[in-house]
Amino acid sequence: MITKKTQPTIICNPEKSRSEYCELETDVGIVGKTYSVFFVKPSSQVAETDTNINSTSSLWSVRPYARKDDATAMGSVKKWSISAVENQEDVPECTIKHSVPALLFSLGGYVGNNFHEFTDVVIPLFITSRKFNGEVQFLVSDKRLYFIEKYKKVLRALSNYDVIDINEVESSQQVHCFPSAIIGLKRHEKEMRIDPERHTYSMKDFRDFLRETYSLKKEKAIQIINDNNNSSSLQKRPRLLLVTRRRTRAFTNEGDILKTAKSLGYEVIVAEAISNLQKFAELVNSCDVLMGVHGAGLTNIVFLPENAVFIQILPIGGFEWIATNDFGVPAKTMNLKYLEYKIKNEESTLIKDYPLEHAVFTDPFSIGKQGWNAFKSIYLERQSVNLDVNRFKATLVEALHLLRA
Repeated sequence: MITKKTQPTIICNPEKSRSEYCELETDVGIVGKTYSVFFVKPSSQVAETDTNINSTSSLWSVRPYARKDDATAMGSVKKWSISAVENQEDVPECTIKHSVPALLFSLGGYVGNNFHEFTDVVIPLFITSRKFNGEVQFLVSDKRLYFIEKYKKVLRALSNYDVIDINEVESSQQVHCFPSAIIGLKRHEKEMRIDPERHTYSMKDFRDFLRETYSLKKEKAIQIINDNNNSSSLQKRPRLLLVTRRRTRAFTNEGDILKTAKSLGYEVIVAEAISNLQKFAELVNSCDVLMGVHGAGLTNIVFLPENAVFIQILPIGGFEWIATNDFGVPAKTMNLKYLEYKIKNEESTLIKDYPLEHAVFTDPFSIGKQGWNAFKSIYLERQSVNLDVNRFKATLVEALHLLRA
């Protein structure tokens, strides 16, 4: 049964955090059917640290998805109540007792988008659970079976126990009891990053974890050795992965890009990001350069070897800030070399639909002011890229220079 502890530690909702979470260092009961978490309130005041809730409260609520400032994402995340029960006799009897701590998190929000799966769930899950060395029980709310299957190796590497769908009919009827629990996930304030001073771990630790989890063989990118007297030094060509998209923000002239890259000495692989993470992680890890148009598929840079080069193609629409913050800065924290190529208006397929003097080209900000749907429908859903290979060639050459020893 849940027992009263003299001085439990309850840490909830740090004010500056982008995620809602509570750490409960006390015996805890969890009931999926009612979305409730409870513990026995001690005689003395609950000890709280780094919190913005009143210590005399007996009820708090947490939506355990690490993007609390995004109303759209949080709209699909169920709210969990956390109660401090006054009397021991009011505590429900445990029906399932667990010997390890619980970590409860949601698979709602933007799960289904590769970028958000990493920045909102996988990286926060690593930050929050790694310290347990596998001795932690994952409980998922708002379950999406697709996610469990896609990231099964990550989940197994972080927990020695099968994931429990806490809202599944049979499981939700139970009173699961744990020696302690964390409700929600910790995360960095920015995308695709880890603050080592705050969380102990770094993005290097995370990438090392992925390399071990997926048995990735290539630790460092190729080093091209300058040797004017020995052409054989370039016999092992750097591998360039061109990440494609089927519908929007696709390359309309892949053949020209391949021909140009091969003429510079690259071995070129063309692939679209797939849900088989093991297979795609191995492919990405085997490459020295990755290039693609801004989008969720670029999240796979996490599997690149150290010192690899990442080239992000920016379509028109004012993507500079989001491209830098979502991928540019994170790439550098992963010890990758980062290059950015901003297309000209003439390289966008939108030129077929709008004259160059249209606001779509001259004032993307005004399109954005019409709302997210207006911006998305034009710049994300209707735009592809016809790369000017003569102009882009200089970027491919620069990538080769970055690979030189």
